Amino acid sequence: MMSSNDSFVASGSSPTHSGKISPDFLIENHGSIFLLKPLTPSATSWIEEHIGQDNGYQPYFPTVVVEHRYIADIVAGIQNDGLAVA
Repeated sequence: MMSSNDSFVASGSSPTHSGKISPDFLIENHGSIFLLKPLTPSATSWIEEHIGQDNGYQPYFPTVVVEHRYIADIVAGIQNDGLAVA
C-alpha cells in the first residue's frame, strides 16, 4: 500500500519537477570586465551570431570578455531571444 506522501503518487508517474530553468549562460563579474560563458549549444550559437570571435580581444572564445558598460545590453538581448542567464 502506498502512502499519500509518496512523491511518485502525488505527481503521477514521476517526482515533481523543481521548476528551475537551467541557464544557457553564466556571467562572472571581474570588476571592470565580465566573462560571458556559454553553457549550452544554443548559447554558443547565440555568441557566434551576435558577438563573434573577432569582436575585440577574445582570448577565451567562446567565453566572451565584455566591458562592464556593455553587459546589461547584452544580457537584455540574450533574454529577449529566450535564453536564460545566471
